[in-house]
Amino acid sequence: MPNKGELAESFFRSGYNCSQSVALAFCDEMNMEKAVAARLTVGFGGGVGRMREVCGAVSGMAFVLSALYGDDGRANIYALIQKGAEKFRRENGSVVCRELLGLAKAPSDPVPEARTREYYKKRPCPELVRMAADILEEIINDEKNNGEAQ
Repeated sequence: MPNKGELAESFFRSGYNCSQSVALAFCDEMNMEKAVAARLTVGFGGGVGRMREVCGAVSGMAFVLSALYGDDGRANIYALIQKGAEKFRRENGSVVCRELLGLAKAPSDPVPEARTREYYKKRPCPELVRMAADILEEIINDEKNNGEAQ
């Protein structure tokens, strides 16, 4: 069985955006149907609506953590999201989509690029999605272990 990072990368390579791919990898944990998760996270792709702001993979992490721990209070959920985002930033230098893609500015066209072989060669997105899901899986496992210790 693939780990969460492999699963998220597989979703991305099948056509889902970064945010959707991370969320879809955790549908079982969220007790959420894949169609629902895909619909609720579609707008976070491309750095939120293809504006190239916060990376969709990081937004996907925030979505999953909110779904799992949102009842634990804002401070707690914010701390978990910041923990994940900081680890992602340490690994990649940023959590901003355009910076991760090496773009000077966001494109004004809302239409996503076609997923061709060339697209995958020039984009780090499959690896970023994998890494975000792996970080998220680690945070969730830590939370489970902390809950069992109490």
